Amino acid sequence: MLGIIGGTSLLFSTLPKLEKRQVVTPFGSAELLCGDNLVMLMRHQNNLPPHRINFRANLAAMAIAGVTNIVAFGSSGSLKPKIAPGSLLIPTDFISVTDIPSIHDHAIEHVRPELSEKMAKTLATLVPSARFGGVYVQTRGPRIETIAEVKALAWIADVVGMTVASEATLACELGMDFAALCTIENYANGLGDEVLTYEHIVNVSREHRYRTEEIVKTIIGHMS
Repeated sequence: MLGIIGGTSLLFSTLPKLEKRQVVTPFGSAELLCGDNLVMLMRHQNNLPPHRINFRANLAAMAIAGVTNIVAFGSSGSLKPKIAPGSLLIPTDFISVTDIPSIHDHAIEHVRPELSEKMAKTLATLVPSARFGGVYVQTRGPRIETIAEVKALAWIADVVGMTVASEATLACELGMDFAALCTIENYANGLGDEVLTYEHIVNVSREHRYRTEEIVKTIIGHMS
């Protein structure tokens, strides 16, 4: 079963009509949107900022609902001048410079986190306009990164966000394959001329809402 995780980049897109379902997990409850062979989750449900998202409940709820493969849309900032705002990127690895949650509170387990190569290649076929390959780095949020942090992160990664690494790791712990499609909303702090604000990110999401709708439809049509 296909699971799709959406955030800011899906705020203004028309999504499939699905049934709301509250799923209780050992880590809290999460609201899912469920249909035939498809489960969607909006990670910022109840307007939660990145640092307050209950990632464990979200991913556990998807596993309980029967999800086996996840595509996550991640709003991201570009760390490289050649990766322009408005473009798309399919990461093939990730780094986190902040804590990553785990479902293993009472057992010693070591998961090998990864992004699914097979799913990433399928995404590249379905979304040919997306740049294939690159490293996603996760920071804690909700604040954006300082100019000095951006310069340091650019040595090790291509795009920066606040959610995908946590979701990917938990998906691996729960036995679900995971791939991501990053929507590049802005240049990271100091790389562009604009003063970064949440409103700027939201406006870019609104600008590309129809493209996002078509991508979601394509993914559902070929991967669910």
